[in-house]
Amino acid sequence: MGLTPPPCLRRVKRLEEAGVILGYHAVVDPHAVGRALEVLVDVEISATDRATFEQFEETLAACEEVVELRRMFGSRPDYFIRVAVADHAAYETFLTEKLSGLPGVLRIGSHLTMKKIDTDR
Repeated sequence: MGLTPPPCLRRVKRLEEAGVILGYHAVVDPHAVGRALEVLVDVEISATDRATFEQFEETLAACEEVVELRRMFGSRPDYFIRVAVADHAAYETFLTEKLSGLPGVLRIGSHLTMKKIDTDR
């Protein structure tokens, strides 16, 4: 029951237009681009006003080291951040010069990745 290329392409195009397919991505080797150290960071924010949250998110989203940024529901932490950098010194620079000085930051926890397990999903 295979589709020939033209109908298949039309179906994919409809899925893209309907917002079912959100995009495509490349899988990049972090060692090849100098970002072999991955750190999972949890952050607690002391402020409760919207402006502080928005400024925090906008600032971190613009940081090249930040691979993923999630605001969490429920209790602490308020954010999980996935950071990819070259080495420990680069992470220290990110932490001290970019993250820790942001308004409202109360606590930062760093979890260095020992091994990333491929789930093939």
